[in-house]
Amino acid sequence: MQQNRVIGLMSGTSVDGIDAVLVDIIGTDLYIKVELLAGETYPYPTELRSRILAICAGEAISMAELAALDDAIAIVFAQAAQNIQIGHPPATLIGSHGQTVFHRPAGCYSSGNILPSPQSLGYSLQLGRGAVIAHLTDITTVSNFRLADIAAGGHGAPLVPRVDAFLLSHPQESRCIQNIGGIGNVAYLPPRNDDWLSQIRGWDTGPGNSLLDLAVQHFTNGAKSYDENGSWAASGTPCHTLVEEWLNQDYFHLPPPKSTGRELFGVSYLHDCLQDAQTYQLGPADVLATITELTAASIVHSYSTYLRKMPERVLLCGGGSQNLYLKHRLESLLALVPVLTTDEVGLSATFKEAIAFAVLAYWRQLGIPGNLPTATGANQEMLLGEVHQVTGNK
Repeated sequence: MQQNRVIGLMSGTSVDGIDAVLVDIIGTDLYIKVELLAGETYPYPTELRSRILAICAGEAISMAELAALDDAIAIVFAQAAQNIQIGHPPATLIGSHGQTVFHRPAGCYSSGNILPSPQSLGYSLQLGRGAVIAHLTDITTVSNFRLADIAAGGHGAPLVPRVDAFLLSHPQESRCIQNIGGIGNVAYLPPRNDDWLSQIRGWDTGPGNSLLDLAVQHFTNGAKSYDENGSWAASGTPCHTLVEEWLNQDYFHLPPPKSTGRELFGVSYLHDCLQDAQTYQLGPADVLATITELTAASIVHSYSTYLRKMPERVLLCGGGSQNLYLKHRLESLLALVPVLTTDEVGLSATFKEAIAFAVLAYWRQLGIPGNLPTATGANQEMLLGEVHQVTGNK
């Protein structure tokens, strides 16, 4: 069976940097095997990251500035693809998610308010042109993965559940694969048996690290960008009354399929949280503990509300999986459900999302659909991604 060397590139809503992986892939879908050869996170240049975060927060931008930003992101993505190959035989394919700067789910205004007409299409913008990456690397590149699902009436998110299904499902055990990036998203995987694919569910659970990181930046005047291991939050006391108030937010009560982003759980949402915290006279550590509790509680609320029964195991991935305090709170709220990371079952928790986009690019080349309509709300399975071919004569 032919072995394919593929690069996966991903930057999520935390905008920490570019996660790049080099993987060997064998097989098709159910029998796919992925070996991680190299994984690295390449931080954005400081000025570029600040510009991206400002756009994500709603800062106005001209078309000329947007074009320049698109090119700048493509260039650093291409550099990441070149760097991840050093010391290894070259890849023949790149799957690049790009950098999301705007996400409007199907049926929503950009403000997050639900439209009367559920027929309205969603919109999602990922910068970092695939054609530029292909040209600079001389490697065929697949990009813009979300567009085909959105055109079919879906949210274009989450796109990873189908990959999770073939890499992390279990013959006898139901699992929730919980990614905690800037936004949290889950893939519920039933035991792998008859008609199991149709029973998979997936959706964005709500804030992941986005509010926590913004709060840390606020309290340190930008000196720190995140709470390492959740240590600062762990020194505080969560205000459970406030968490219950926050859980009344409309998004948490929308049935899946659903998706969200910084457009909702961003700077203005944090300001509302900080105002509420003043009412309860919470100090910085208590605010961080309370926001952490919201992230954990919103995940558990999602499971208990929208799954027929709780999973038998939860596997964490993404940057939030390394937040020990957040993991502890999830373990406490989930009670008897074991909480592990995907590392503990053989798939990198840090680089799983980047691996997923390598797989999605590989499936695109094979003509295999990449979305799961039960997770995204699309009306059919779709080939995901635009393919930018190269001649190889550069």
